Amino acid sequence: MKIDSGTTAWMLAATALVLLMTPGLAFFYGGMTRAKSVLNMMMMSFVSIITVTIAWTIYGHSFAFGTNGNEFLNKFIGGLDAIGLQSLVDTATKDDGTGMPSLVFSAFQLTFAIITVALISGAIADRAKFGAWVVFSVVWATLVYFPVAHWVWGGGWLTQLGIEDFAGGTVVHVNAGAAGLALAFVLGKRTGWRKDPMRPHNLTLVLLGVGLLWFGWFGFNAGSELAVDGTAGLAFMNTQIATAVAAGAWILVEKLRDGHSTTLGVASGAVAGLVAITPACGFVDPWAAIVIGALAGAVCAYAVGLKYKMGYDDSLDVVGVHLVGGALGAISLGFFAAYPFLDPQATGLFYGGGLTQLGRQILGPVVVGLYSFVLAWIIGKIIDKTMGFRIPEEEEVTGIDITTHAETGYDLGSVHASGVSSVNGPVPSVAKKVEA
Repeated sequence: MKIDSGTTAWMLAATALVLLMTPGLAFFYGGMTRAKSVLNMMMMSFVSIITVTIAWTIYGHSFAFGTNGNEFLNKFIGGLDAIGLQSLVDTATKDDGTGMPSLVFSAFQLTFAIITVALISGAIADRAKFGAWVVFSVVWATLVYFPVAHWVWGGGWLTQLGIEDFAGGTVVHVNAGAAGLALAFVLGKRTGWRKDPMRPHNLTLVLLGVGLLWFGWFGFNAGSELAVDGTAGLAFMNTQIATAVAAGAWILVEKLRDGHSTTLGVASGAVAGLVAITPACGFVDPWAAIVIGALAGAVCAYAVGLKYKMGYDDSLDVVGVHLVGGALGAISLGFFAAYPFLDPQATGLFYGGGLTQLGRQILGPVVVGLYSFVLAWIIGKIIDKTMGFRIPEEEEVTGIDITTHAETGYDLGSVHASGVSSVNGPVPSVAKKVEA
């Protein structure tokens, strides 16, 4: 087995960076929920690491990147040639020594599958049965994520049509956003939605989470080049530019619209920029990353309000940020693509390209979004009718952390004005003053 040591070292690091994004997402989502739901929200991300890893090892890689002997069937799903990953041991992605071990490539792609599933959970915060979520994560990954990854990245029919997606605007973000919207309809609104305050309980966790996401996203985007070259550098730089601009655009919208800029806004804006640049990062010039970031920050700042107008409870704005931002980034390639991969002639309109590529870039998010929405709704409905997908109202009001996991995120006791804690007795600083 001949491999390129530099490429392999970078891809090992990039894989670790992308895996770190899921705990980062857990912090980000956990801080945005109410205090009584923080552990459950974080657990939904962590358990996705478990379920998707097992499914990917047994058959997921094979479905997404394997091949079968039927030319027509191979347009839609891979084969069984990599079941259990045994066939990847001691093999490389390229025969000429410029690639990496096949298992490193598989591990990198696994981390994408994990975070895609975890992203969906933000749409149903506070009210989903944990066991039902575990089942959904496996079934949705099997029936939706693995086939869609094959369509776009594994040589499937969308690849053959020439739809470009550098790092997952369609495969990851549109896919997850559409599924989140479907589950929001299946589970219904949270008890007290639009009546009770449901503000983020810990914005410091939100900022910590977005910091980890931003850090890990360099592996997500630059790593998707699968090599150490100029395109990886372009993707890296464009990721930083678009993210910073989008964060600034979001808080500018807040300032003009609401009179103040918020920490939640800067965090949400950063994620919107990361999402939107993902499909385009290796295909566009840095000036275009500024435009994409500005559009993402402004558009998504308004898109998160759609749930109030349309009446669906997308708890943590998966639709407004990931579905809208992912589609915006994918479609932007029809205008800004300077260095397309599948068809070097398929540049964006601003680079002399025609309408053909723009049409392809619109088709990708529409097809994937509809497929994901329909399948997620069907899977969710079946789970709801069989084992139940939503916790009882009294458990939701009490708090899903204590009723489902028998834990609470914060066990600090109650400190009274006298300085006495109902759990631990006198607060030390106060007790010293009393003794003095």
